Amino acid sequence: MNTNVQEKILRGHKIGGFMLFLVIILYILAIPGMMVCTEYDFYLGNFLIGIYLGFGWILLLGLKVLKPNEALVLTLFGKYVGTLKGDGFFWVNPFCTAFNPAANTKLGQSGDVKLPGSPVTVNTSGTTVTGYEVPTKKISLKVMTLSNSKQKVNDVLGNPVVVAVAVMWRVRDTAKAVFEVDNYKEYLSLQCDTAVRNVVKIYPYDVTDNVDTTGDGTADDGSLRGSTEIVAKRIRDEIQSKVVDAGLEIVDARITYLAYAPEIAAAMLQRQQAAAVVDARKLIVDGAVGMVELALERLNEKHTVELDEERKAAMVSNLLVVLCGNHDAQPVVNSGSLY
Repeated sequence: MNTNVQEKILRGHKIGGFMLFLVIILYILAIPGMMVCTEYDFYLGNFLIGIYLGFGWILLLGLKVLKPNEALVLTLFGKYVGTLKGDGFFWVNPFCTAFNPAANTKLGQSGDVKLPGSPVTVNTSGTTVTGYEVPTKKISLKVMTLSNSKQKVNDVLGNPVVVAVAVMWRVRDTAKAVFEVDNYKEYLSLQCDTAVRNVVKIYPYDVTDNVDTTGDGTADDGSLRGSTEIVAKRIRDEIQSKVVDAGLEIVDARITYLAYAPEIAAAMLQRQQAAAVVDARKLIVDGAVGMVELALERLNEKHTVELDEERKAAMVSNLLVVLCGNHDAQPVVNSGSLY
């Protein structure tokens, strides 16, 4: 996308205080000035003062107040004239209008925007006052957090997983954000959903054999559950590549929720439990075999008892049953001969 609108920062307009003072002083001097003009029959002066008394207030429409990390995109009769940035009291052409198509858009994000007409409660000296938020055309340049709703995506194995991502972002180029896309907040939200789908479908939920997640043709151990940092970085890069033409910067992206979809969650839980049981049993068997080997070696070293191969096999069998069993062994005392 080749943009035709370049951001232009308006400088030298931080004269709001001076213009406010000038307008007030001129209004104060208007009445005595009209009296003087009438006394000396200066009708042109009376005419000019009358115009100022009737329309001088229009100059006050050019006063703009900005807080830190706020911007105002100004247009004059549909033409982009520039952007005010930085905190201060500004004065611009009173016929300039602020333009922000996303002013009334509220996403699941940090509360920089209120719905028009939504009630706002303020506590003042112990008294609760409820008013209504007036929509503003100012553009916030702060780092904001967008938390889109959870979405169901199929991983590389076709298993449906539910994933949610929190994206930290901010506006870098106000002209692109306002003029290159219809609504930069909705545009960002859509690109976040698309990026999550594009990245999640590359990875399995858990480590799986013979899966290539890096695209180098070699199987690796990447997974959604085990490679959260890598997955989050790929999601951030994917979103950034989509919104750079909208003047937005993606600061960071983090996975806030990851789980199997409800319809397969129970089956996958059983699978994980079975794998855990198998791993535990393998560890128990390895330990039991080592203990049996150690017992046979110690018996041979001490010459405590001489066992033929058949008796050794029986002892090994009994020790393995005792060591690998789920329950405590019930000993049987043999008071007779070994044979």
